[in-house]
Amino acid sequence: MQISPAPGGPAASTARPRGLGRAGSRHRPTSRWAGWGFALPALVLVAIFGLMPILVAAGVSFTDLDIGGLAHPETVRVVGAANYVQLAGDPEFWSAFALTAGYVVVGVPLITVLALAVATGLNRSDGRFYRLLRTLYFLPAVTALVAISVIWKYMFNGQFGLFNWLLDLVGLPAVNWLSDPGSAQIAVGLVAVWRAIGLNSIILLAALQGVPAEQLEAAALDGAGPVRRYLHVVLPQIRFALGFVVMTTLIGWLQFFDEPFVLTDGGPVGATTSLSLFLFKRGFRLNEFGYASAGSIVLLVTIAAVTLIQLRLRRAHD
Repeated sequence: MQISPAPGGPAASTARPRGLGRAGSRHRPTSRWAGWGFALPALVLVAIFGLMPILVAAGVSFTDLDIGGLAHPETVRVVGAANYVQLAGDPEFWSAFALTAGYVVVGVPLITVLALAVATGLNRSDGRFYRLLRTLYFLPAVTALVAISVIWKYMFNGQFGLFNWLLDLVGLPAVNWLSDPGSAQIAVGLVAVWRAIGLNSIILLAALQGVPAEQLEAAALDGAGPVRRYLHVVLPQIRFALGFVVMTTLIGWLQFFDEPFVLTDGGPVGATTSLSLFLFKRGFRLNEFGYASAGSIVLLVTIAAVTLIQLRLRRAHD
């Protein structure tokens, strides 16, 4: 005799509830649209504060906009590529460009090596003293540049500064650090390097702390010494952090502005005028907004090109 399942029994419990299943899944938002929804506020901010200024600067670079044109837009004329042609023949622009390139060539490897050395030293222990050192090394990155500049100006003072006092102790003549073109370039670069080491060393320290101890122990058992372990185990593990530090440091040098602006204002005789400071002076002191916008577009293209080249090299190496 065949017994039919009772209502509410096991067979009945396998029935699919109404509203669920394939038809109900159509009303669920897909993960793709949900992701775009979460990213939309950030994309709007990037468009407003990132893309729009670039588009405005690109448009202004083809005009002769100045302070009078802001009050009377009808007087603004479209000059085509005249600003770019003038830029190509401006010796002050190329002088600022060469100075910035020099800081990039010297500053990027110097900061990377020093930050890596500091991070390696701080990674030796997790004791209270080393935690204090990490805080001290990070302070320059979060301290106001105005306060830093006042201290460094006193240290570079030609009459009673710390550096000239140290030179006097060893019998060397005093140096006009911020008045002589050559020494001013060194002084401004020194402050920039000092500021950049702290943050980059903390980034590299975090990467060093992520290196598996098992790999270091295995390399030691295989007979590898400290130097070989560092070169063949540690450095490959932190290559992405190193690449990030190199890229951000390179972009920072190309945008070099704060230190020469605060310490020397580009002097003496333009010796410390970086490319960004040159554009700032032409735009906001001489009111040549069209000309300065053309220079900013050139700087943007330079940063983009250098960044793309570096990314290509990293991918080819990896």
